[in-house]
Amino acid sequence: MQIKRNATAQWIGAGKDGKGTLTSPSGVLNNTQYSFNTRFEDGIGTNPEELVAAAHAGCFSMQLAFNLQGAGFVADVIDTNSQVILENGAINEIKLTTSVKAAGLTQDKFEELVNHAKVNCPISKLFNATISLDATLL
Repeated sequence: MQIKRNATAQWIGAGKDGKGTLTSPSGVLNNTQYSFNTRFEDGIGTNPEELVAAAHAGCFSMQLAFNLQGAGFVADVIDTNSQVILENGAINEIKLTTSVKAAGLTQDKFEELVNHAKVNCPISKLFNATISLDATLL
């Protein structure tokens, strides 16, 4: 099965003084602003790294939910944070932190399933970066 998703960006002006908007067909992004200030300072709006982090946290969590289901477990909750680190013009490091509550799940099985999700979620496969994982079974 092939799934296609898209979003659009419009940028007006120079790099530092310009500004842009991001829009997605779902409406989640609807002329959402981004700029130098939202990327490199504390301006109001979003930035590419924040969006990548959200995509990675969501993808990892969904992959883990499928892994759990395949092993006969259902998560009560999966909470994941993805920290994308942009340094010297490149994303070389991503830190995943997750906590999971699932009845009957052992620590050994949990570690197997979270490590599989880290490596195999489609967003993880995009990166040419070191992905670390701090996982807690609640």
